Amino acid sequence: MSTVPQNAPLEKTALETYVAPDKPSLIGLSRAELAEKLGELGVADRQRKMRAQQLWHWMYVRGAQSFEEMSNVSKGMRVQLAERFTVARPEVVAEQVSNDGTRKWLLRLPSGHASERPHEVECVYIPETDRGTLCVSSQVGCTLNCSFCHTGTQRLVRNLTAGEIVGQVMVARDRLNDWIDRETPNGNRLVTNVVLMGMGEPLYNFDAVRDALLTISDGEGIGLSRRRITLSTSGVVPNIARMGEETGVMLAISLHAVRDELRNELVPLNRKYPISELLDACRNYPGASNARRITFEYVMLKGINDSLDDAKLLVKLLKGIPAKINLIPFNPWPGSSYECSDWDQIEKFSEYIFNAGYSSPVRTPRGRDILAACGQLKSETEKLSVRERDALRAMSMTD
Repeated sequence: MSTVPQNAPLEKTALETYVAPDKPSLIGLSRAELAEKLGELGVADRQRKMRAQQLWHWMYVRGAQSFEEMSNVSKGMRVQLAERFTVARPEVVAEQVSNDGTRKWLLRLPSGHASERPHEVECVYIPETDRGTLCVSSQVGCTLNCSFCHTGTQRLVRNLTAGEIVGQVMVARDRLNDWIDRETPNGNRLVTNVVLMGMGEPLYNFDAVRDALLTISDGEGIGLSRRRITLSTSGVVPNIARMGEETGVMLAISLHAVRDELRNELVPLNRKYPISELLDACRNYPGASNARRITFEYVMLKGINDSLDDAKLLVKLLKGIPAKINLIPFNPWPGSSYECSDWDQIEKFSEYIFNAGYSSPVRTPRGRDILAACGQLKSETEKLSVRERDALRAMSMTD
């Protein structure tokens, strides 16, 4: 079984910091920040709020990809804006489409840093009959060393900016033509839900994640309900309540074990914030109720954490917390020594939890064939040759 050495650091140190390109994007800026940028262009104080709202509408309601599209902004102002800024999102380097319809995008981040390799992250769109869920990343690489997770084997390169997080939502709407009104089973949007379950630990990039979530949930812009946005954390206890207070989004906990000795191995951060402290933070999460339950994610590992004794202790631990438990069949990845629990055992585990009064859906694996399933994201496309990348990119442009 794969283990993490006891003396290994719990958190990785970022190798780089963000360096803005010569012409930074306005995506991700707050209204106040947009007004400040307009002030730099000489816009009078009394006009900045109105002009900032115009930009906000064009970026987040209309999905404008250039200032030239902003027809109610004066031509002179559009020229000034284009000289200093862009409304660029991350660049789609490659798109892969799973047999089940899941889409994974490898995204290149604009940066002024002259590194040998551009920074890239992955973003996944999962269409379902009643929703369309977008899984976004918060870091290039990952802060943590979770032993069962492919993403956790990556180095931590740097935190994403608020604009790079918001930009992933905008890329998805661009690629899915989701800026216009449409009739679908979900209403008139294809991207209805956002989960921060991609690359990175969101609560170790607190400020940028908070600012991005406030933009994504703004009712005069992208407009996703805070009840349709879920932040998943491995358990950065000090930042849990604060995130709830400042954003009001739903919370998910990557739990995966019910005993500290096992969770120390699967999720080494547990050595710093053990299960008892983590669950206390959940009990005190702002707004948690039966209508706003906390999701506990539990990956099913054969012979590791899938016994009925584990199920019984899980129910005991969650007593008093408005919770649901998502059981996740382990998604294999190259080099992992873990195996997925047998399906009969998963059903027994789920049945016990359900009979104890908790919702216990078994998450259907999606996108396994393109390494887009839970725990599989690792920018695998980085290993492709230039020729293979170009071929993937050409294919994605013709979809």
